[in-house]
Amino acid sequence: MHERERHRLILRAVGEHPVVTVAQLVDMLDVSEATIRRDIAALDEDNKLRRIRGGAEAINPVTSKQLLGRPFFVTKTLNVAQKAAIAERAVEMCEPGDSIIIHGGSTTYQMAPLLKSKKMQVLTNSFPLADYLIEHSENSVVVPGGTIYREQNIILSPFESDVIHNFYASKAFVGAQGINSMGLMESDPMIIQSEQRLIAQAEKLVVMIDSTKFSQRSNMFLCKLDNIDTLITDDGIGDEDRAMLERASIKLVVVQAKEQEDRNTASA
Repeated sequence: MHERERHRLILRAVGEHPVVTVAQLVDMLDVSEATIRRDIAALDEDNKLRRIRGGAEAINPVTSKQLLGRPFFVTKTLNVAQKAAIAERAVEMCEPGDSIIIHGGSTTYQMAPLLKSKKMQVLTNSFPLADYLIEHSENSVVVPGGTIYREQNIILSPFESDVIHNFYASKAFVGAQGINSMGLMESDPMIIQSEQRLIAQAEKLVVMIDSTKFSQRSNMFLCKLDNIDTLITDDGIGDEDRAMLERASIKLVVVQAKEQEDRNTASA
């Protein structure tokens, strides 16, 4: 990512939250701590933000609430081959006539072009995925009410949704910020609230994460490992992480990324 783009995203982050830490920016932009500290110092020198111990704050913060975490246009460019292979296997679990839930994210979004030939009932809070399915498939598409968060391209609401409570799904497909022996982790309380409401309506929970997520951490947990029925990841998963999932009695599906193949992946 170019310096100019990093600076734009840093300024947006500090403008939308009281304080943003170096660790949060490292996670959001997928660069080193040294790079983030240099960026903060440069922006502070230009009077575009205020450098503080361990992070930065805005000089004139905006009032609109945004979510913590990487923007969708950033995450969809990371580990694309792995995410496409994971999505392909996930779609193989779907049958015509199924009712499924798909939570918004860059990995689950890769399911969109592969669902074109299916005729299912799909509840999703992913704005681009819903838009794609409406235009290119015969699936029945249901979206919950709420606010569209542009950076993550998802629809979230702090209120209970009758649409969600009245929808039953055989499977819920979700991604995550990270995973460890405690469970799945996410970056923002609003995302966790939304995801918990969605997965509560499904008979089985299918987690779709590339192997890099096993090394990422957050201080917010979505659910425990024993809530997960199936986890799909790529062949970069380590032996310790395999053992962790086995101890939790999770069905592990490992796919191999098809780096050299032309793939019809979805575009935002």
